[in-house]
Amino acid sequence: MASTSDFRNGLCFMFKGEIHTIVSFLHVKPGKGPAFVRTKLRNIKTGRIIENTFNSGVKVEDVRVERRPYQYLYKDDMGLNFMNTQTYEQVSLQEEMIENADLMKEGQIIEIQFHADEEIPLTAELPAVVELEVTSTIEGEKGNTASSTALKPATVETGSEIMVPMFINEGDIIKVNTTDRSYSERVKQK
Repeated sequence: MASTSDFRNGLCFMFKGEIHTIVSFLHVKPGKGPAFVRTKLRNIKTGRIIENTFNSGVKVEDVRVERRPYQYLYKDDMGLNFMNTQTYEQVSLQEEMIENADLMKEGQIIEIQFHADEEIPLTAELPAVVELEVTSTIEGEKGNTASSTALKPATVETGSEIMVPMFINEGDIIKVNTTDRSYSERVKQK
């Protein structure tokens, strides 16, 4: 059991029958009345963020969560298959559990959060940035290739479509931000 004095960002606990993690919190001690803690909580399964206020000293049932590195192997009828990089055990996850799963290529290392006591996978996260090769895109117009404000669609090696600057060509390797699917920078030019 944890109390409000143990709150920290990333703490996981049971709230209304589901596992939530603390995104942010603020201890408030008003001049009148008892102290309280204002929090923003993310539901681990749905990803929905809610706000809640806890009275100071309230106990919550904390949940032990472990983050483990897994390597993406392949996709089949069961879902996406991963292998633990240390124990070589394999686990299969549904594609909905991973945000922007279409940016993941074979061999990619991701982190999967497990409920430590029950060994149940809760969520999976891609790294903040992934490097992908551009497989097809339209040619940039002459005179418009130096500006990074004009964007064009490009298909990357995983089959996803990303908006990239006009100077990016087929064969270039680019960094893509996995949270908003935006172009970050060119790593290697063809």
